[in-house]
Amino acid sequence: MKYPLALAAVAAGLSLASAANATVFIVDALANSSNSGSGTGLSTLDFNLGDAFSVTVALDDLWNAGALPRWSDADGLTGDRFATGTDESGEAAGTLIGTNFGLLDIGGFSAPYGALVGQIGTGPGSYRLIGTNFSGNAWAAGTLKLFYWDTFTDDNTGSVAADVIAALVPEPATWAMMIGGFGMAGAMLRRRRHALASI
Repeated sequence: MKYPLALAAVAAGLSLASAANATVFIVDALANSSNSGSGTGLSTLDFNLGDAFSVTVALDDLWNAGALPRWSDADGLTGDRFATGTDESGEAAGTLIGTNFGLLDIGGFSAPYGALVGQIGTGPGSYRLIGTNFSGNAWAAGTLKLFYWDTFTDDNTGSVAADVIAALVPEPATWAMMIGGFGMAGAMLRRRRHALASI
């Protein structure tokens, strides 16, 4: 192959441009409550408006808003949940540990009690329901914060592990490497055509 340097620059630039940042964040039902806790500030994940990202939480990863039946996954208290005998509730298999508690409205945003909610920016439009599986784009610019959606926090227990994957926007140096690689490849191709035309 005659153009290894140019092709290497293009390949490196493309691989960096499509890279993603994957991090697991522990969101605590007490410390990260929407009422009196502080959102888990994902300071390493600052977003521009429209940046793509996803969040997943295992369906068997549970947290609790107090006395039974208030155990839920990150989707919140949306329906009846029964203990498996091995889950985090510690209850015997078949015990009703969670049920539908409806929606909680805070600052004009409604989500199920006990749900995982994300915030980017400030103001009424800054919250979104994340739940156990979110894939979309940043709805504002800023740092993503994750909350346990609840009003009374003193009896909250447990936490969930939120796996956040954010597409990385290429740095200026990466763009320069890609453009330089394309330029070098184009120049070598033109030189080769010129040499063939001279023969």
